[in-house]
Amino acid sequence: MSPNRFDVVVIGGGHAGIEAALAAARMGCRTALLTLNVDAVGQMSCNPAIGGVGKGQIAREIDALGGAMGLITDASAIQYRLLNRGKGPAMHGPRAQCDKKLYQITAKETVERQERLTLRQESIEAVRVEQGKVVGVLCRGGVVYEARAVVLTTGTFLQALMHTGELKTAGGRAGDPAAQGLSSSLRALGIELRRFKTGTPPRLNGRTINFRRLEEQPGDDDPTFFSSLTTALNGPQMVCHLTATNEQVHDLIRANLHRAPMYCGQIDSRGPRYCPSIEDKVVRFGDRSSHQIFLEPEGRRTLEYYCNGISTSLPRDVQEAIIPLIPGLEHAEIMRFGYAVEYDYAPPTQLRASLEVKEWPGLFLAGQINGTTGYEEAAAQGLVAGINAALSVQNREPFILDRSQAYIGVLIDDLVTKGVDEPYRMFTSRAEFRLALRYDNADLRLTELGRRLGLVDELRWRTFQERVERMERLGERLRTFKVDGETLERRLRRPTTTWEELRALDPELPAEASDPSSVRHWLAELKYDGYLVRQRDQVEKFRRWEDKPIPEDLDYDALTQLRHEAREKFAATRPVTFGQAGRISGVAPADLAVLLVYLKKGGLPRRARRSEPESLPQG
Repeated sequence: MSPNRFDVVVIGGGHAGIEAALAAARMGCRTALLTLNVDAVGQMSCNPAIGGVGKGQIAREIDALGGAMGLITDASAIQYRLLNRGKGPAMHGPRAQCDKKLYQITAKETVERQERLTLRQESIEAVRVEQGKVVGVLCRGGVVYEARAVVLTTGTFLQALMHTGELKTAGGRAGDPAAQGLSSSLRALGIELRRFKTGTPPRLNGRTINFRRLEEQPGDDDPTFFSSLTTALNGPQMVCHLTATNEQVHDLIRANLHRAPMYCGQIDSRGPRYCPSIEDKVVRFGDRSSHQIFLEPEGRRTLEYYCNGISTSLPRDVQEAIIPLIPGLEHAEIMRFGYAVEYDYAPPTQLRASLEVKEWPGLFLAGQINGTTGYEEAAAQGLVAGINAALSVQNREPFILDRSQAYIGVLIDDLVTKGVDEPYRMFTSRAEFRLALRYDNADLRLTELGRRLGLVDELRWRTFQERVERMERLGERLRTFKVDGETLERRLRRPTTTWEELRALDPELPAEASDPSSVRHWLAELKYDGYLVRQRDQVEKFRRWEDKPIPEDLDYDALTQLRHEAREKFAATRPVTFGQAGRISGVAPADLAVLLVYLKKGGLPRRARRSEPESLPQG
């Protein structure tokens, strides 16, 4: 067999590429992971943290399916915090600050150790196609990799341009080059590309920070791990610190807006709404006298600190003037300056729910190339794309999670159905069934699916079964043990009853610290039982609509009773179910009623498949 012939080739070694390559290899496919720099596999380009509200649920779901992110996070975590503890369980979000270098090293080693997976340093110039399907990629120097499926996880590197004030440099990350040739190849395939931008803040030398002036942000005493296989901390937790900007900082920023790429016309692409630059915050929230800054250590063996909250593309001299005006940073030294990155992405309505490009069988896209932002969103897409690339090679049905099963299902459905007009970030508010999609039950929802796919190994499966048995024993105890004729389960349903009050009545109950996953599960299930019952009813109704199929090659132009706008929307998105059609932005209930009539009548008009372009890169 040719050394460059594989079942699946994955392009890009970021969080999406890692999960895609590992999934395909673990499912039995001979897989290659090709990346511009093998030393940057798993690099945390921005904030060295995993999780948060919505994002933490995704990271736990990746672990539940047999992905790698949870284990890599726990191996490199330096601080854990469960966010939104004061709110209901659906809003809780585990977060871990990581040792940036250790995360990267652990991720690279995980890839290197995986059987059937080859890691190589290559620069990709083009996707190769023959007879209407993808057959491999062409690398710089004329090297060809043959593959039955290709997964593109290019991150922020497609035609990437970095901005620091007036200075513009080609590159997708400081110190790394841009991917220059691939965009033209994708356009030749008829794939639409647009531009987004993202940014990063300056990093400081901790030796020069006056921590005595800052508020400490310690980790939790009862850390919430990201993998079900993790049983203990990898070392003592480190402390983060909190400071804030002030009016002096804001005045200086306002005085230099004419030098900010976002405001002088140098950048006209959209950035993430929910992670704005400090100059954007000052303009948009002019009534605010300060904005929080979290100073987060980048690792145990470095003094470098990440300034979470002041992402910027202002010139270096302005950044140097801003930092000393912030309390605690009067003498702080900048080690790396903040900058913005512009890059190409492919509007994700061009994809099926499997993340396969509709017009090109065998080509899958995952991560920031689909218009998302964040490590967790990227890794989730990579996992699904890698699974489906393997399934396509094995001639098996695609793996698709719906919105009632996982945040991952919500994420992908939002992308392929609604598209994006700004970098997409996950929030709990995006999930209609969020009360049932908690971080504490991710394994109960998804581990059996991961086992069927071949991603959940014996150790993880045994650990899961033991967890289910412990949880069921605890549930049985709550249902049967009575105090004054009342079961513990009934008492726990009261909003004010705590677990410690219950243990005072029944000392045989485990302390929350000794079995947190089981205890938190039953606290959520019993205290919100009424809401969960209603939500399960909603899920059943949702699935009755969701599962009604629509032919993917339906000719919407022939459905003359549909409004013109609805025909355009349906034709662009090409929904595969009636439920997906109903979530397309701009589609009215009357449009759905017309579509349903046509679906019931049958004999639907079909469109002809688009012919292959003549000028395609063949290598």
